[in-house]
Amino acid sequence: MSGTAGGDEDAELAAASSFAGVPDEFQRLWTPHRMAYINAGADAMRASCPFCAAPEKSDVDGLIVHRGVTAYVLLNLFPYNSGHLLVCPYRHIATYDQATLDEVDEIGALTQAGMRVLRGVARCDGFNIGMNQGAVAGAGVDEHLHQHIVPRWASDANFFPIIAKTKALPQLLGEVRQAVADAWPA
Repeated sequence: MSGTAGGDEDAELAAASSFAGVPDEFQRLWTPHRMAYINAGADAMRASCPFCAAPEKSDVDGLIVHRGVTAYVLLNLFPYNSGHLLVCPYRHIATYDQATLDEVDEIGALTQAGMRVLRGVARCDGFNIGMNQGAVAGAGVDEHLHQHIVPRWASDANFFPIIAKTKALPQLLGEVRQAVADAWPA
């Protein structure tokens, strides 16, 4: 509304009835960036591994917040929550049991560092951490091992994901990447 009161509000609501569709009380959350993921489908992810491509880009373009020796940390391009990080080995391996001891150690250390950074930057109350290995286990990119670090807040649960299949993300990826990268320990 344009800040009007009383009868002016009623007039604006009446005018809205001429819009396409049936007017209702629902607000619409538009997330057009998700169409790139939906339209690409699994075949595009297999044709060009995004986790092999990311380290070849600049940190900003690859959404990378930290580069380690055997693994690196980047933002999830299609996050479940703001600050959703992924920890990936540089090597193109599909499952955790294929990782070397050095990769396992660094993935663990980077996961801990990511949690500490997100607590400071995002003031989250907890985390979901996990690896979906294989398409049948829910991995969107099943050929390249990656661990999810999803920050959670006591107040982040609502009906959107369950009923509306929609996730409200209050921050842009570039802003989150910069904040996390700036807070990462040297």
